[in-house]
Amino acid sequence: MAWTEITRAQYRREDLEYASDLRDAEWALIAPRMPERKRLGRPRRTDLRRVMEAILYIVTTGCQWQQLPRHFPAFTTVQGYFYRWIREGRWEAMNHILVILSREQDGRGATPSVGIIDSQSVKTVSAGCNLPKTAG
Repeated sequence: MAWTEITRAQYRREDLEYASDLRDAEWALIAPRMPERKRLGRPRRTDLRRVMEAILYIVTTGCQWQQLPRHFPAFTTVQGYFYRWIREGRWEAMNHILVILSREQDGRGATPSVGIIDSQSVKTVSAGCNLPKTAG
């Protein structure tokens, strides 16, 4: 996609503390996919929006878990949520829903109507074959 003045303004994130932070509208799409509060046990005190922003910060900057800025939740908390959401399949579900919403926003069908599979294959020499011996 080529950047134009319209797209530059649309994707500008200078008003946020970090470019990886979520706007309210973006969080509104993700929040329903977050785990519910448990009825039993200790009540959750961690803000899941800050956890998600911390994960996006790590993904965007490539920093290590331990280098997460202090105003995010503790890196061990963020890391725990990240791996739990992987095990639960939450990332795949969120990605699937967001792709559908993005396609519908662009005026396309929720799922692709055509798929292209490249069936080209490359033949290689199998290991252990009998190669001609050269006189040496």
